[in-house]
Amino acid sequence: MKTLPLFCFLAGMLGFCGCKKQAPPAAGGASGGFATPAVLAEARREAVSEALSLVGTLAANEMVEIKSETDGTVEKIRFEEGAAVKGGDLLIQLDESKAAAAVAEAEANFNLSRVTHERKQQLFQKQLVSQQELDQAAAVLDANRASLDLKKRLSKDTRIYAPFSGIAGGRVVSPGQVISRNTTLTWLVDLDTVKVEVAVPERFIGQLNAGQTVELAVAAFPGEKFRGELYFIAPQVDPTTRTALVKARIPNAARRLKPGMFANLDLTLKLKDNAVVIPEDAVMASGDRTLVYVVGADDTAQIRPVKLGIRMAGSVEVVSGLQGGERVVAEGVQKVRPGGKVRAAIPSPVEGVRERGSGEVGQRGSGGVRSNDKQQSKGEL
Repeated sequence: MKTLPLFCFLAGMLGFCGCKKQAPPAAGGASGGFATPAVLAEARREAVSEALSLVGTLAANEMVEIKSETDGTVEKIRFEEGAAVKGGDLLIQLDESKAAAAVAEAEANFNLSRVTHERKQQLFQKQLVSQQELDQAAAVLDANRASLDLKKRLSKDTRIYAPFSGIAGGRVVSPGQVISRNTTLTWLVDLDTVKVEVAVPERFIGQLNAGQTVELAVAAFPGEKFRGELYFIAPQVDPTTRTALVKARIPNAARRLKPGMFANLDLTLKLKDNAVVIPEDAVMASGDRTLVYVVGADDTAQIRPVKLGIRMAGSVEVVSGLQGGERVVAEGVQKVRPGGKVRAAIPSPVEGVRERGSGEVGQRGSGGVRSNDKQQSKGEL
């Protein structure tokens, strides 16, 4: 058979190899005795915050359309467009000649009815008039008094005042223009403080409280952040959207924020002053568990399960399983084996991982939060 010589040849080769003396494994761990270069990072204790990213719309602290409550002719405009006005300032004066004449007529009728009523009282005491005539005189007096009060109120409506302090908007009428009741004359806006209104999903409502910090950005001022605080949480959830209306106040002394602006909002849900933070690349997933390689004082790597918390850009909070100051493998975890020696290295843009001095710990080039200046990082939900 043609296969026999081949079988004998293979058997002879196996016997020859089996007779060779095997070299004993070198000491130094499971990876063959040499230390594996890897980038190490120290678990740091830093201030971190968890924030909910939302979109909302800015609204003025107070904003109202200034309208006329009566028909008339615009006589004087007492404000400048875009100028600051104080509460109670006269904004627009309508022609009040007709109203003044109506007031004079009402006063004359009232005075006449008052004199008539007094005369009827005197005659009633002398039993010269009946109780009915006295009652009729009293009713006419009351009606004329009410008519006089109404005419005075209508006369007052010819003068339109600012209901609160703010910035006057553009005017849409001119002197001499005849206007009707409810005609819009201008707008008044209080911009010293602005409000932002957002709809928050119901699953986050339990983490909201009045006074929580709010940070927002608007397209008009890229790179700038405006801070405020939450002051209103709706007592009900919209059954259609499953969201609740939430409002926050933002100081706006420079009046740069305008009502109607679109705002990107970060609402702080949790703030931790002393959280343990490691690079995100140090975390490994195994089923429903998360693991890290922890490097001990003898440079030996061991796998340890950890529980994660707030996730940040390039970093992650470790809730349990790791203490501040411990070293973890941040890069090169694929080459590290449990129980193996690890040699600190630094990242190289050409070779990937480059060896570093044995007494140094490699640090990742981009961190999530910084502890030296207490800067807080936004969490990802």
